[in-house]
Amino acid sequence: MIRERGWAVDLDAYVAEHGGEWRRLEVLTGRRRLDADEIDELVVLYQRAATQLSVLRSRSPDPALVGQLSQVVLRARARLTGRPRPSWAVVGRFLLSGFPGAVYRAWPWWCGVATGFTLLSFFLIWFVAGNPDTAAAFIGEQAAAELVDSGFADYYTEYSAPTFAVQLWTHNAWVAARCLAAGVLIIPVLYLLWENALNIGVTGGVMVSYGRGDVFFGLITPHGLLELTGVFVAAGVGLRTGWAWISPPAGLTRGQSVARAGRQAILVAVGLVGLFAVSAVIEAFITPAPVPIPFRVAAGAAIWLAFLAYVLILGPRATTTPPPTATPVDHEVVNATRRAGEQ
Repeated sequence: MIRERGWAVDLDAYVAEHGGEWRRLEVLTGRRRLDADEIDELVVLYQRAATQLSVLRSRSPDPALVGQLSQVVLRARARLTGRPRPSWAVVGRFLLSGFPGAVYRAWPWWCGVATGFTLLSFFLIWFVAGNPDTAAAFIGEQAAAELVDSGFADYYTEYSAPTFAVQLWTHNAWVAARCLAAGVLIIPVLYLLWENALNIGVTGGVMVSYGRGDVFFGLITPHGLLELTGVFVAAGVGLRTGWAWISPPAGLTRGQSVARAGRQAILVAVGLVGLFAVSAVIEAFITPAPVPIPFRVAAGAAIWLAFLAYVLILGPRATTTPPPTATPVDHEVVNATRRAGEQ
């Protein structure tokens, strides 16, 4: 026995009385399109079923019935609130609008990072190449000789290409994640950039000082163009998030400013996962390929230029409207829900 509105009701009779409404609610919930009358009916049946479920939960000894009706109510609620459906359109919007738009909005930041990093790296290469003693101070004479003889080139063939690609992918994604996450503090991002510039500068300076500059640039350029661009984007977006805290735009609090920049950073972080996967494939398969250096460099440069064109062509279009962040909602159903609530 259960009670509803103070009356004792037999469970079988209760199910017989309302079972037709529950089945009708299931049918309406499963339909792809509803007309105005069906929408109103869906809202009313959902409200009734939710109330009846509450009664059953408090009074019914039948867990199977409660579970069955719970599923019906949950599906109806998801339909009313606009349950997101898996769709390639979402992926398409991200690739054609969300990611390139977020990268393009931050272009002054990552272009500034790229310029500063490149100038610093070439300065260090020039300085170390012109002052061999500095290389010994950084890594030691024996290590420098081993680096030139085989160490630098062997790095790209030490592991099988698939294993190497996965290692590179995870490492670069982790570096980018740290840049994005630590951007609000600024100093950690600058330190990470300095570490990478110093590594390139010392390694390149040693190779150039021993007359192996062609090997260094021939191996680092094919993948380095795209890989470093990804790092620059991550660092630039991270620094922009930090600046959003230091100097928020007019009309926004610091919290609102950081939140807005953080949403863009999330879009960039997701997109960079794919970018670093591509750069890892280039470094594992193309960089050490037994083909002339110009072919390897041309392949890497073509992919890098394709990425820049992707951002520069699609990015401006995406910035004309803000990227979609909300879950799609069936507005007709929402309006019907509101009308029912007012009644």
